[in-house]
Order: sequence, then C-alpha cells, then structure tokens
Amino acid sequence: MYVDIWYWIIIGAIALVSFAVSAKLKSKFEHYSKVHLRNGMSGAEIAQKMLNDNGIYDVRVISTPGRLTDHYNPADKTVNLSEAVYNQRNAAAAAVAAHEVGHAVQHATAYSMLEFRSKMVPMVNVASNLSQVLLVIGILLGAAAQMGFGFYIAIAGLVLYAITTLFTFITLPVEYDASNRALAWLKNKNMLTQQEYSGAEDSLKWAARTYVVAALGSLAMLVYFGMKIFGGSRD
Repeated sequence: MYVDIWYWIIIGAIALVSFAVSAKLKSKFEHYSKVHLRNGMSGAEIAQKMLNDNGIYDVRVISTPGRLTDHYNPADKTVNLSEAVYNQRNAAAAAVAAHEVGHAVQHATAYSMLEFRSKMVPMVNVASNLSQVLLVIGILLGAAAQMGFGFYIAIAGLVLYAITTLFTFITLPVEYDASNRALAWLKNKNMLTQQEYSGAEDSLKWAARTYVVAALGSLAMLVYFGMKIFGGSRD
C-alpha cells in the first residue's frame, strides 16, 4: 500500500533524526561537563541560589537517579537533578540546574503556557494510551471508506492523537522560556565566565531541539493518519 510505505518512511526518518539529535546532545553534555566552573558551585548549589534570588523558598532541590532525568515536579515542588548534575561543578550541570529552576520560576509566576500544559496532562495521559489503538482498529475496520463503525473509531483516535500532538507543541514555548530564564539569570548574576556561559547556552539549545524533533515527528504521524483515514483506499 502506498500510504503504508510512507508510514515506514516517516517512522524511519523520525527515528533517525531523533537518534542524531540525542547523540549530539549527549556529546555536547560530555564536552561541557569538562568545562569546570570558576566559582566552584555544584548544580545543586546553583539551583538553590537561583531559587533564592527569585524569592522562591518552598521548592526543594533533590537528587534523582539516572542520567538526563532532570525535571521539575510542580506537584510536590521539587527540582529533581540527576546525580551528575546535582554533584558536578561544570557548565553542563549549571545549564541543566538553572533550566529546571526556570520551570519552578514559571510555576511561581503562573506562566500561562505552563499552566495550560499542566491542565492538559490528565487528558494527554488518556489520549496517548488510546489514540494509536483506536486508529489501528479503525483503519483495520475500513476507515478509508469514510463510512461505518471503523471510520468513527478512527476519527476518535485521530482526535486523541491531535491532542497529544498539540501537547508536544505547547511544550516548546515552556521549554524555551525556561532556558531563556536560566540563561538570563546566569548572565545577569555573573555566575559564569564567558566560556562557561557559551557552553551552558549551547547545551540548552541542543536540549531544546529534542523537543522540536518530538513535536515535528508527532505532527508528521498525525498527517499520515489523516491521509490514511480521509485519503481513501490506495491498495
């Protein structure tokens, strides 16, 4: 089938680009992990100072297992830093720590896009689990004929998949804004030398690109499924 060929082309392209960007991100972090901070501060200390400078005293900075597992949890107000970031004193750790605190600052200041994204989470959890199941079932039942039970099942799946795609695009301004807040603070407070700052900036740029790839990949799959449902049979 013509469209099925495109399915594998899209899947392959997404996987290839995602792998390339992820590999580049890891190499960047390894490189900038060797750029040690002149101020001698660890990622945990940088995170705590940025919280304090923004008047945020109800958020804890904690260590979490794994690599690149760093995140901010608005539910329990914790900045979770991977073990390397929490303990290390380099440009990469500074970038990640400040970025995650950037999310805490967004939360504290009721940043609209973060609030919108948070409200979508329960819906997205359901949509991500059901969308492709409904799409596959609907397509197998003959959704391309644009009639019958299979068509409506596929439409339901497409709507759910569109919700997950929207979520990936809403994530972009949230992530970029957190990075911008982090870099502005690092620069304005003279936390890093120019070399260290350049490394932190480059690290965050590549981290953001992983979200761009995810969003574009989700959009490509949404278009594919739309073609499959509304494009008619191409057997």
